[in-house]
Amino acid sequence: MINRFWLFLSFVFSLQLYAQNSQILLADPTIFEENGIYYLYGTKEDHSIPGEGFLVYTSKNLKTWEGPLGKTDGYALKKGDAFGTRGFWAPQVFKQNGHYYMAYTANENIAIASANSPLGPFKNKGKALEATVKQIDPFVFFDDGKVYLYHVRLTAGNRIFVAEMTEDLSAIKPETLKECIAAKETWENTTNAEWPVSEGPTVFRNAETYIMLYSVNDFRNPDYSVGVATAKSPFGPWKKSASNPLISTADIGRNGPGHGDLFKNRNTLYYVLHTHFSEEKVSPRKTAIVKLKFDKKKNVFKLKSHSFQDLKK
Repeated sequence: MINRFWLFLSFVFSLQLYAQNSQILLADPTIFEENGIYYLYGTKEDHSIPGEGFLVYTSKNLKTWEGPLGKTDGYALKKGDAFGTRGFWAPQVFKQNGHYYMAYTANENIAIASANSPLGPFKNKGKALEATVKQIDPFVFFDDGKVYLYHVRLTAGNRIFVAEMTEDLSAIKPETLKECIAAKETWENTTNAEWPVSEGPTVFRNAETYIMLYSVNDFRNPDYSVGVATAKSPFGPWKKSASNPLISTADIGRNGPGHGDLFKNRNTLYYVLHTHFSEEKVSPRKTAIVKLKFDKKKNVFKLKSHSFQDLKK
């Protein structure tokens, strides 16, 4: 009887360990799709995998994922191949003129690397974009023949800025730099922190309206959440939605949801994001997706109920 009891406990523990090990642990995630294959990148939180940089996982159905499959030990970009010695955060991958690019954070600076495949290896000449302050969370946006860099500057808080970029993506045009979003509303700074946080911008265009999804509160705060703002120009001014937040702990039943990216699967709009590991632990953060409904006429988002899905291998 006792042996059966311990066998049962061992079985339960094995199931729990398998579930934990199968969970993808990436924060600040992004998904790039090409030819029916989804490529998932993010800030590495799985400390069982050696090395630093950006891992990449792939899926054809958004339900089961393989990887890491990056060209260098599972990494799409690995420390030593490009700028950065620490703090590899918040990548964005996009394709332009037949080349793949990754905009990312390292050493609290923004850099851009390129590759011939979404699996990497992404490389650059070991230089970051020039800036007078620390900056993180890049999002490169193409619109009407121009390129814009939405990003976060660490100045009296985490504040979201935009600037036009040079055509070769090597620098911003300083004279175009403009602040977009700061965390000033109560729901955006629930602890009344002296260093308010707004970060993780994602921008797209619907007709003549520009729409930004962004995250607020410190990522360690259970109230980390996603908001929406709109503008008539890439430079703003940005009007925050009266129905914010779009995604919060109350909506999905998980602490700390946020800092992700939009992507489509056919006609379905998704947001990939991270959550806290549990109610007691922040890290390692878990990767998940939710479905969104978007009213193109009203430029209004709604979270589709019961659509939350952890991403697992």
